[in-house]
Amino acid sequence: MEEARSKVQKKGAASRTRSIAFVGLSIAIMAVSAWVTVPLGPVPFTLQMFAFAFAILVLTPKQCLAAIAGYLVLGAIGLPVFSSMRGGIGVLAGPTGGYLWGCLVGAAVVFLVLHALRGRFEGDGKVSVVKGLVLDVAVCLVFLCVVYVCGWAQFMAVTGTDPMAAFMTTIAPFVVVDVLKMVAAAICARAVRTAVPQR
Repeated sequence: MEEARSKVQKKGAASRTRSIAFVGLSIAIMAVSAWVTVPLGPVPFTLQMFAFAFAILVLTPKQCLAAIAGYLVLGAIGLPVFSSMRGGIGVLAGPTGGYLWGCLVGAAVVFLVLHALRGRFEGDGKVSVVKGLVLDVAVCLVFLCVVYVCGWAQFMAVTGTDPMAAFMTTIAPFVVVDVLKMVAAAICARAVRTAVPQR
């Protein structure tokens, strides 16, 4: 009995260690992806959306939300993990801050939707590669839409810009590229899930 209990405890400890490692690695990937910056108006072009979407598809909900929240906290306390190696609460409260905290909201919405629709997509547990990829891309697009809404709303509130001008400035130039990032994230996530044993 004691031996069985010890094995369960060791397995639990190994699982927690693995989760912590995944969260830490994801935070590092989010930070590095933010440093790859191409300035395009007030909202810079980065690889962050790819990193966030990838985390949503690869990590468990708890791991993903912990990684995004941890990333935002590190940036809020001043570590240079945001685009252009910036940090501080002012970035989150600034005109484009909604595109950062919106990632946490977007991930939460995605997980709630997936939880509500789980039975419809799982079926007998077998999902074709094409159907699975389409579902992953759809999940990423829902996430992207929520982030856009959060960022768009904060940009208007902080700058006093009208809705159309805010849309044309902070969303329109990025839609095509961001959609391509979502597709790339879905493809990469499926490859990683195939290569790495599931929890």
